[in-house]
Amino acid sequence: MGCPVGIGPEIILRLFAGETDWRSDSVWPVAVVGNKGVLERASDMLGVSVPISSWQPGESVPPEALAVLEVESPTLAGLQWGHPDVASGLAMARYIEEAVALILRGQASALITCPISKFSLQQAGYSFPGHTEMLASLTGTTKVHMMMAGPRLKVVLVTIHEALKDIFALVQPQAITACILQTHASLVQDFGCQNPRIAVAALNPHGGEQGIFGDEERHIIEPAIAAARSELGQAELSGPWPPDTVFHQASQGKFDAVIAMYHDQGLIPFKLLHFEDGVNVTLGLPIIRTSVDHGTAYDIAGKGLARADSLAAAVSLAQTMAANRVKHAG
Repeated sequence: MGCPVGIGPEIILRLFAGETDWRSDSVWPVAVVGNKGVLERASDMLGVSVPISSWQPGESVPPEALAVLEVESPTLAGLQWGHPDVASGLAMARYIEEAVALILRGQASALITCPISKFSLQQAGYSFPGHTEMLASLTGTTKVHMMMAGPRLKVVLVTIHEALKDIFALVQPQAITACILQTHASLVQDFGCQNPRIAVAALNPHGGEQGIFGDEERHIIEPAIAAARSELGQAELSGPWPPDTVFHQASQGKFDAVIAMYHDQGLIPFKLLHFEDGVNVTLGLPIIRTSVDHGTAYDIAGKGLARADSLAAAVSLAQTMAANRVKHAG
């Protein structure tokens, strides 16, 4: 459910109220891990009519209802929309923990996350900077990468939430190679690409212009691509491509994914194309995890302004990934 005082409860209600046509692509039933009372309160306040029912693993999910697995957490009776606190931080952390446990026990196939407050999470005593790091810890995973996926563009980041001044020290051959290999594996296993076409973006303007604007392409990125190619054989890997053109080419269908060196290099073009329907996918986890590509939006929480487009896309992609993993497994 995400943060109980953010827009998570609202977009869940809007999704189940039929404001998006996600059910037409649904293969498996969907249940919410969270707080039934919060959802009922949000339903009343927003005037969104959705039947909400309690649910337990092993029970069938009512076809038209919003099924909720209630998680024990601090009381949220005094919550205020847009005002996270320790109690809301503890609650959203417990939702994540229980959802991951469901999947690891084989009682669910995928996790779709609504947005959380990283500050509130740390207020509650969790040291993780966000969802991704918490999920990695809960699943015993050492290396994960963020993919942003949309119908026209998929971007995977070598580095994520890092200051620009630190990027040059972090963009190293081993890190780039690992990102390429994990991207290739996910495109095959999760997206059904038989022979993925992966483009690697350069770090400097114009790809360094033969060293005039920097030599990281020659000394770091090219060796990383070569190392990945030696692992993958005849895989279609190319680059380093000038960043100001490669995302356009990918959006036109030339590539299945682009490896970006840092956060804004990849996310600015992605969100320009997919601000409403983009999906955040965590690569490298033993579980499937998709997420909305937006934050808690505390400024509009509880006001009836949030849209469920990204959540609908995240649910649809999680279903596709789960189906593809079944096929890939044989």
